[in-house]
Amino acid sequence: MDKLQCDWCGVQTPPGTGHTCPSCGAPLDEANKVSDSGWREAPRLRDMTEFRFGNSVCQVEGELVPVAEIALGPGDQVYYEHHVMLWKDEAVPIFALNTGGGVKRSLAGMPLVITVSQGPGRIAFSRDSPGELVVLPMHPGMELDVREHAFLLASGSINYSFVRIKGLANILHGGNGMYMDRFITQGYPGLLMLHGYGNVFERNLRPGEKILVEPGGFLYKDASVQMQAVPQNIKVGLFGRMYLAEMTGPGRVGIQSMYVHHRSG
Repeated sequence: MDKLQCDWCGVQTPPGTGHTCPSCGAPLDEANKVSDSGWREAPRLRDMTEFRFGNSVCQVEGELVPVAEIALGPGDQVYYEHHVMLWKDEAVPIFALNTGGGVKRSLAGMPLVITVSQGPGRIAFSRDSPGELVVLPMHPGMELDVREHAFLLASGSINYSFVRIKGLANILHGGNGMYMDRFITQGYPGLLMLHGYGNVFERNLRPGEKILVEPGGFLYKDASVQMQAVPQNIKVGLFGRMYLAEMTGPGRVGIQSMYVHHRSG
């Protein structure tokens, strides 16, 4: 029998393995929902959906403020911002990941501490806002840029760094600069899970195709997508100016319909 292909992550699975993708949890019995302009909705993960990465299993609980509960396999690791951990088994260890750039991260409002946990054992994560869990399996050689305070967790096989886009923050704070988390896979696959406020949509840009996005709505992009601040002929306040994020393909761009401003400090 022909294999089923997940519309969201592209992984093929044998028939009879269930109604959800074992790699990302997306429903296999629902087609992509795409707008006339080409934006497709990120799949809404059903309550109690399970999917796997490495030797670990993730179960999604709830829908309004979803929880990602992970049964970490022996030796498997995940890293995350410390405040998104909801609970853990007593035996699951916690230690800090050395990210570098302490002063820069502090001034940018990014977390100073990225925390790592290792299996075996159970641990759960959530953010304190309504929205969607966006599951992005990463194959070897992939690179994704994600807005600050959006990633929920990443598997230990994914390398972490951060970059700055000068001139962007959001429509009311344009020009101050936006920092992004950068996730890179090399010889091994990995799993990246984001939290998008409100609803999440994705669009695949053709080579040279450009769109302008309100910076507060930007969620993630492929590294192949070029991003720069473009000032608009509109003043915001006495001295500020409205900036938009110009995205140039090829590659995927993800946006969120709700924006929460994280103050630095």
